[in-house]
Amino acid sequence: MHREFLQQAIDLACENVVNGGGPFGALVVKDQIVIASSGNRVTPNLDPTAHAEIMAIRLACQYLTDFQLTDCTLYTSCEPCPMCLGAIYWARLKGVYFACNRFDAAAAGFDDSFIYDEIPKQPAQRRIAMQYLNLPEAGSPFQIWNQLAGKIRY
Repeated sequence: MHREFLQQAIDLACENVVNGGGPFGALVVKDQIVIASSGNRVTPNLDPTAHAEIMAIRLACQYLTDFQLTDCTLYTSCEPCPMCLGAIYWARLKGVYFACNRFDAAAAGFDDSFIYDEIPKQPAQRRIAMQYLNLPEAGSPFQIWNQLAGKIRY
């Protein structure tokens, strides 16, 4: 079944290109049933976070009315980028299958290597400098959260 679901992701990526999206497709499967699928919608949606994996994860969470996909598997036409990788871990998917790798994507003009290179750097040393400012009330949201009874941990 893994090959069949992965082929569906590839077919979705091809269809997505024809329909004005990027060359990526992803689907979320639970109990051998596709519960969500999407192509890359970055340019049509004018949303840099609308990668196929993110879109499929969003749709699956809405379908299941849950923010965790612990019993689900993601099938994607290409190895997930760093942003999608983070979303996969936050969604707690049980597995991921992909067809092309990040080097295949780079050869097609979708090179994420600069992001992988940025991650280990200190925030102020990154290409987009990130500056820490020490404000007296900065920790207030965490203090309120820690005192909140009945919070939903995620």
